[in-house]
Amino acid sequence: MDSNIKEYPAPSNDTSVYQQQQQQQLYQRQQLQQQHQLQQGQQYYYETAKSDQQPQASLAPFPGDGTDSSNSQHLVFQKSSVSKGKYTLQDFQILRTLGTGSFGRVHLVRSIHNRRYYAIKVLKKQQIIRMKQIEHTNDERRILKMVEHPFLIRMWGTFQDSRNLFMVMDYIEGGELFSLLRKSQRFPNPVAKFYAAEVILALDYLHSHGIIYRDLKPENLLLDRLGHIKMTDFGFAKEISTVTWTLCGTPDYIAPEVVASKPYNKSVDWWSLGILIYEMLAGYTPFYDTTPMKTYEKILNGKVNYPSFFHPNIVDLLSNLITADLTRRFGNLQSGAEDIKSHAWFSEVVWSKLLARDIVTPYEPPIQSEVGDTSLFDQYPEEHFDYGIQCEDPYTQYFTDF
Repeated sequence: MDSNIKEYPAPSNDTSVYQQQQQQQLYQRQQLQQQHQLQQGQQYYYETAKSDQQPQASLAPFPGDGTDSSNSQHLVFQKSSVSKGKYTLQDFQILRTLGTGSFGRVHLVRSIHNRRYYAIKVLKKQQIIRMKQIEHTNDERRILKMVEHPFLIRMWGTFQDSRNLFMVMDYIEGGELFSLLRKSQRFPNPVAKFYAAEVILALDYLHSHGIIYRDLKPENLLLDRLGHIKMTDFGFAKEISTVTWTLCGTPDYIAPEVVASKPYNKSVDWWSLGILIYEMLAGYTPFYDTTPMKTYEKILNGKVNYPSFFHPNIVDLLSNLITADLTRRFGNLQSGAEDIKSHAWFSEVVWSKLLARDIVTPYEPPIQSEVGDTSLFDQYPEEHFDYGIQCEDPYTQYFTDF
């Protein structure tokens, strides 16, 4: 794989269509997603009257021996999900903002004890309550505390004050895969294949432990200093045993059964994998439109137009992922993720070596490691933050595990 993916030219076939759709989508996407999030209580983040099922599950950490996670079930043990009292705000020096969202900010911080850099995700309690995200927020904390895998973000602990929740995570300095895709316009086959394969291993690990992710997209895939992915933002992740009903996610990536308010299972993540691969190769998603409702209409219609430069193998794989027919969708069949991993498009992937991170990445972020380099993150205006305030907390009963 070439180490400089931006040197690959866009194929001449479908170039005008590609440029038009890629430009429209990438520049409007973040605004649409913010609009999508702010419509809590309406169609997009609507919580149905049916309650999601809450199975009991114990998780295994990544064994670290190069074996496939699907074959490491015998290593299952119960890892505590309690993280109270481990950190306080006084343990860190806040340096700058890495990102913003509907609920708060993510900051680059430095430990005053070991001098290492971390990312702290700060969520405003009042905003969580207003947007009815209590369950999702508690699910995110619990799941992140329990999982361990080379392609998943690691959370070290949590704490809270009277107004905010704090989640301490590894700082992944290589930036978002979305930013790299935007600069590169689209990825060549080997590059898209590499990132897709690492995502598959991460999803397979989560699914094998009863966890559905529900928010796969390039924005939620960070790149570490070597160029391997770290899946982040588990705000919609949930433990399920069979099916769930909640309508949530990012419009371009939502499966048709979710849009139709039908019960759905973990196979919605494999649909999203198909959308991700398509976007990496084409530069735009297959059902993109200017509003979420128009996107939903296209998803329910189900017609996918494949660019002429797509290889027949990838068209075959995507047609078995981006399908509303659950009896055909790869990942939902008897062999599970093996149907995807054994597909011809992935024929040259050595999965055990990839899991062990023993494969050269196609792109190594141009950063200085272990110095808090933020050159690949956007700049945000810094504000006065009400962190550390201790006063009457009307929301204390909702976040007892933080």
